[in-house]
Amino acid sequence: MNFDEIIDRFGTHSVKWDMMEQLYGVPADDGIAMWVADMDFRPPQCVSDAIGKMQSQGVYGYYGDESAYRAAICWWMKTRHNWEVDPASIFTTHGLVNGTGLCVDSFTKPGEGVVLTTPVYHAFARVIEAAGREVIECPLALTNGRYEMDFDAWDAQMKGHETMFILCSPHNPGGRVWTREELQGVADFCKRHDLILVSDEIHHDLVYAGNTHIPMTNVDPSILDRLVMMTATTKTFNIAGSHSGNVIIPDPALRSKFAARMAALGISPNSFGLFMAEAAYSPEGAAWVDGLISYLDTNRKILDAAIAEIPGVASMPLEATYLSWVDFGDTGMERAEFTRRVEKDARICVNHGTTFGKGGESYLRFNIATPRARVEEAAQRLRAAFADLQ
Repeated sequence: MNFDEIIDRFGTHSVKWDMMEQLYGVPADDGIAMWVADMDFRPPQCVSDAIGKMQSQGVYGYYGDESAYRAAICWWMKTRHNWEVDPASIFTTHGLVNGTGLCVDSFTKPGEGVVLTTPVYHAFARVIEAAGREVIECPLALTNGRYEMDFDAWDAQMKGHETMFILCSPHNPGGRVWTREELQGVADFCKRHDLILVSDEIHHDLVYAGNTHIPMTNVDPSILDRLVMMTATTKTFNIAGSHSGNVIIPDPALRSKFAARMAALGISPNSFGLFMAEAAYSPEGAAWVDGLISYLDTNRKILDAAIAEIPGVASMPLEATYLSWVDFGDTGMERAEFTRRVEKDARICVNHGTTFGKGGESYLRFNIATPRARVEEAAQRLRAAFADLQ
C-alpha cells in the first residue's frame, strides 16, 4: 500500500501519460498528467495475485461459473453500502460507458430525450448523441460554492419526449455526495415525468469522512420498477483497463429487456475483469480502499490550500471522488488564458470544463490520485503560474 511510489507509466500505452503532449501540448519530459480519471497507484496485491494465478496456469479461455464473482459483488455491496443485491439482477458490461450505451439502447428510442444534470461526466452526452437521442441538459444550481438540485427549473424544461434520467452519484465532476432528500427528489422527478432512472454510482467507494453515500436502490422502493443501478470495481481499485462494470436491475421486466439487448449484441464478460473484481471485493481490498481514501484526503487538502492562495480561483469542496473541480471564473480571465497558464506555464494536463456541459465553462478538472510529491509539485507550479494575482 505504497501510494508514494512514483511509477513511470510512459511507453505503457497509458492514455493519461502517453497522449497528453499530443492532445494538449503538455510536454512529456516534465508535464504532470492530472486529467484522465485513472490513478497512478498499483491496485491491491490481491488483484495482482489474481492475474498472477491466471498467468501461472497459462490458459486464457472462456470464463464459466460466475457464482463466486456474483457472491463477491453481493458481499461488497452489503458490507460497504448496506445494499442487498440479488445475484440474478447483475449484468456484466464492458465498463460503465458501455453500460450506459446499453441502457440507452434498451430503454429509449431514437429522438427521445435523456436528462443529464450538467455539468456532468462527458461520456454520457457522447453516448446519447451517438445513439440518436437528444441530450436534455438540466443545469445544477451553484449555491455557496457547491452544486444542488433545481427540480422546479428542471420541471419547467421538460417537453414530454424525455424517457430517461441519468444520475451521477457521487457527482463527477463536482464531487457531491447527494443527500437522502436530494435523491428522493430525483426519484419523485422521475415518477412525475415517467422516466427510467439510471444511477451511475461508479465513485461510490471513494467518499471522504463526514459524508455517506446512499445507493439509489435504498431510497424509495416505489421506483424499483424504473431503476437501473451501475457500479464497478474499476475506479475504486484502479483497474479501468479491465473494462468491466455491472448493471444491476431489480425489476424483472426491465431485466428482461436489458438481457435481450445484450444477447442481440453478443456481449459476454472479459475473464480478466471478472477475476480481478472477485479478488478486489474482499477484506484485503476493503483495507486497501480505506488506506487510499486517507491518502487522497491529504492530497485534496494540499491542492485546495494552493488554490485558496490564488485570488479569483476556488476549488469545489470535494466530498467524494479524486477529481478536483476548480473554478477560475473570478480571475477575470478568458477561458483560453487561465487554461494556457495551467497547461503551458504550470505544465499540468487537466480536463477542460466545457466538455462536461453547461456550467463548466470557467472550470478545469484536476485528478489528485497520484503520488503526493506530484500533487505538491503541481500546487507549487499553480502558485507560480498565477503569481501576478497574489
